[in-house]
Amino acid sequence: MKYDVLNTKGEVVGNVDLSDEIFGIEPNEAAVHQTVVAYLANQRQGTQSAKTRAEVSGGGRKPWRQKGTGRARVGSSRNPVWHHGGVAFAPKPRDYSQHVNKKVRRLAMKSVFSAKAADKELFVLDELSFEAPKTKQMVEVLDSLKVKKALVVLPENDMNVYKSVSNIPGADCTTVGTLNVYDMLLYDNMIITKASLEKIQEVYC
Repeated sequence: MKYDVLNTKGEVVGNVDLSDEIFGIEPNEAAVHQTVVAYLANQRQGTQSAKTRAEVSGGGRKPWRQKGTGRARVGSSRNPVWHHGGVAFAPKPRDYSQHVNKKVRRLAMKSVFSAKAADKELFVLDELSFEAPKTKQMVEVLDSLKVKKALVVLPENDMNVYKSVSNIPGADCTTVGTLNVYDMLLYDNMIITKASLEKIQEVYC
């Protein structure tokens, strides 16, 4: 698949071959959904905790005798109905993590790559670099490409580009090594450099 290569002014300066194995498959929604659900589940700490009636201090003595008082029978002042009582079905620390097979994760990545390419939400730049962090210059690049919400993917960490993107609402920057399906779907457009594309095709082919 031939795809246009742009410069930072949005002008076409060439083209590049996109691998059909990565950018030309039929998107698998089930794989994408499973991967996103697992990603979000794995972000949960699972440290929430509350005390049950057995763990709240006090309540060892029966408040009043069982019969004859006219009041409802009760065995402890720490039952969940009472003030200062324990929590019914109290949450306890647990592990929310989910495992997704490697083949499913790779299929999900390829599905999103293919969907972005098919919808023209993928932009390939010849290069992207700044001599110093300049948010204004990055905004000009986004304006030239006519995009607002975008994920910038670099071959390796570049602090000048990262800091230039970080102050722009609706934009973020990542590297090929830390790229994930959730972030790709979170942003409407994806901007990658030719160097990033080479790495992506090297990893996923």
